[in-house]
Amino acid sequence: MLLCITTGLTSCIHAATADELAPPGVIIDHLPQSTDLYVGSPAIAVLPNGDYVASHDLFGPHSTDDITRVFGSPDKGATWELLTEIKGQEWSSLFVHRGELYLMGTSAEYGHCVIRRSADGGKTWTFPSGPDSGLLFADGPYHSAPVPVLIHDGRIWRGMEDAQGPGNWGSHFRTFMMSASLDADLLKASSWTSTNRLGRDPAWLDGKFGGWLEGNVVATLDGDILNILRVDYHPEGGKAAVVKVSTDGKTASFDPATGFIDFPGGCKKFTIRYDTVSERYWSLTNYICPRDKGGNPERTRNTLALTTSEDLRHWSLRSIVLYHPDVKRTGFQYVDWLFEVDDIIAVCRTAHDDGVGGAHNCHDANYMTFHRIRKFRERTLEEPPRSA
Repeated sequence: MLLCITTGLTSCIHAATADELAPPGVIIDHLPQSTDLYVGSPAIAVLPNGDYVASHDLFGPHSTDDITRVFGSPDKGATWELLTEIKGQEWSSLFVHRGELYLMGTSAEYGHCVIRRSADGGKTWTFPSGPDSGLLFADGPYHSAPVPVLIHDGRIWRGMEDAQGPGNWGSHFRTFMMSASLDADLLKASSWTSTNRLGRDPAWLDGKFGGWLEGNVVATLDGDILNILRVDYHPEGGKAAVVKVSTDGKTASFDPATGFIDFPGGCKKFTIRYDTVSERYWSLTNYICPRDKGGNPERTRNTLALTTSEDLRHWSLRSIVLYHPDVKRTGFQYVDWLFEVDDIIAVCRTAHDDGVGGAHNCHDANYMTFHRIRKFRERTLEEPPRSA
């Protein structure tokens, strides 16, 4: 099995059995490199009856239908089955609201902003044909990911971005926040309020700021709403941006003098959630182990770390969850996760050896895997991973 032993923050040491090929965790889906299809956008939700639902989309040279696959597990993640394939859905979050399952993202890569609902646990879904059935923004292009959905102060909140700014990837993203009343019909475009859209300034971070995306809506301990975003910042790759959102959900603002924070692995997608038991915020990030520094930080995804904060501004490394020494073709990335009592349950876009060519590279993942991080609050830097 994979082991990562850490001493302070200075070393990562790997030991593995010679015959290991399968990735850590439970395999939900596998796409061999020969298919030219890759796993993207892993998302997870728990139904009211306790069943798990997970989804991922497809990208790559042979991905032409903007497909999202939906899987179900009746046994707490031990086994999974394919429930359906949805055409016209990409870059989406799964969440449960009022007993029903939702999928919110885009209609295609850089498509419209859409939301779907399932009343049968993910087997069948509504179709976003217009503004009363889930087509929230009919213009475009829009971009998203399986970012968190937050219930706070009588509203449901989710971050989004368009790609309508100048330039290409990174520079063209404009972030905004969407929200709706808890008793509203979420399939109606009129139910949703959006903030203004904020683009990046290339002068920020001494001109080394490429853009922001995939924001996390979080509530502060004082009840304020923030959007904490992945930052394309190359010198170290460890920055996030904190955008403030007004309580009515109509205004977003950013102060570059105070809005950038140090965040381990911040140049790659991460999810932040608040734990009422520990009274701390937690995240799973692609922290870069010291031995792996020196390359492209955005494409260094071979370490999955558990991080934590009391105030959303100062983050510390709690433990290394997964590690592999191969930076180029191994990645544990885009992890979406939830609390479950003393554990964290997670789905991961995993690039890993599979005995039939492995992953194309660390980014172009060939697996979606499920993981259980047991007793996450008790984890320390000195112990090896305990992912199921």
